[in-house]
Amino acid sequence: MTFKVAALYQFVALPDLHDLRTSLHDLCEGLGIKGTLLLAPEGINGTIAGTEASIDRLIVELREGAIFAGRLDNLELKFSSASEMPFGRMKVRLKREIVTLKQPGIDPTRRVGTYVEPADWNALIADPDVVVIDTRNAFEVEMGTMEGALDPGTARFSDFPAFVSANLDPQNHPRVAMFCTGGIRCEKASAYMLSRGFREVYHLKGGILRYLEDVPAEDSLWRGECFVFDERVALGHGLAERSGHKEDDHERDIRKPA
Repeated sequence: MTFKVAALYQFVALPDLHDLRTSLHDLCEGLGIKGTLLLAPEGINGTIAGTEASIDRLIVELREGAIFAGRLDNLELKFSSASEMPFGRMKVRLKREIVTLKQPGIDPTRRVGTYVEPADWNALIADPDVVVIDTRNAFEVEMGTMEGALDPGTARFSDFPAFVSANLDPQNHPRVAMFCTGGIRCEKASAYMLSRGFREVYHLKGGILRYLEDVPAEDSLWRGECFVFDERVALGHGLAERSGHKEDDHERDIRKPA
């Protein structure tokens, strides 16, 4: 049996978290879906898996159903598949941030960098005036990254501001392009960079996962594999599974969101 895996997020104001948590958990349980979803005042984030029919039904409910009342109209989604169920149970957790940067006032719903489609990414980062940054954590970068990208060497996403302060400045690095697994980290990082005065800030729409799906291997600037926080461990071009062993708790992804 093949399972459909959905990585999703959206930055959106969600003040009614406790009610949302109960309703969302019950909905997922009723559909036989497993994985982890985070809810925070700034939005929703997570990765879940189930049958194709159950995942499709859930996405319709998220976008159009009564639980979110039309607030998830710009949901960022990336689908892949797994030969086995990659999660042990369903969890819906409340957090302060759906991606932890620890920088008060950074709001991607108000100001964010320029989205770059995968088809246009290679041309952008080939420009020698563009500084390319992998916003993921060091253990993820070790498995694979974009050709020519800077590795901040961070243990967690909240270390990113310290990397920027120590290594970059708006005068010498006016054009910055960032990428991450699914788009969420670099979207928030782009809002932070703009707040620090960087003039041109770009980020890869849909992240590495969409790039690996859309860009042919022969044209790709990706080197290695893309780490994912479930039992599949890593994905390659075309989002093909690379099997292996990892910690059995998807929450690691949520503590350091992709």
